[in-house]
Amino acid sequence: MIPLRDTLSSRSTPYITMAIIAVNTLVFLIERGLDPFSQTQFVMDYAMIPARFHVQSMATSMFLHGGWMHLITNMWFLWIYGDNVEDVLGRWRYLLFYLLCGAAAAGVHLFFNMDSRIPTVGASGAIAGVMGAYLLKFPHSKIVMLVPLVVFITTVEVRSAWVLLYWFAIQIFGGLTEMGRAHLQQGGVAWFAHVGGFLAGMALIKLMRTEQPYRHRGELHW
Repeated sequence: MIPLRDTLSSRSTPYITMAIIAVNTLVFLIERGLDPFSQTQFVMDYAMIPARFHVQSMATSMFLHGGWMHLITNMWFLWIYGDNVEDVLGRWRYLLFYLLCGAAAAGVHLFFNMDSRIPTVGASGAIAGVMGAYLLKFPHSKIVMLVPLVVFITTVEVRSAWVLLYWFAIQIFGGLTEMGRAHLQQGGVAWFAHVGGFLAGMALIKLMRTEQPYRHRGELHW
């Protein structure tokens, strides 16, 4: 199943979410406009490489992506969940929240991969934090899921709590599986970065001041 959208409309225009999507897309286009050697150097300069860690890479790496599908998938998830989280946090708290979640995700990945020389890129750790916050604030909203069947495609609405908890369980399972072959030093998904970002988002949304709750289909969301 593929998430298409949520059914919960935000009360304000999600300018910060749109700006984050624009910046990620612009950085990706700049990178793709470079020649192969310069692209490699660009990634080596701004990605997070645990074995030669630099603090600033925790921020710069979250605006890099490894390919079109990596970028599109991340930005799509951010668009689904980000507007409502921005709504309850307010624009500038939301931006701080997003960056802190990304940094927390990078820190967890660093902890589990101290000796890795593989460049780590992507906004998925920060977006996982947004998803963790969404889980706590809007557990009863519905996510419209695309369901490809054998001969046709349909959509179903699934409660967001089930969608997000299922996604989180996959990240934990993927991380534990990856630990068994960490010695191979192969690229792939930074599973524990997703786990760290998700948990950071849940913790931060509890600590940060949020706007008043609002109703949707007769339910009260905090």
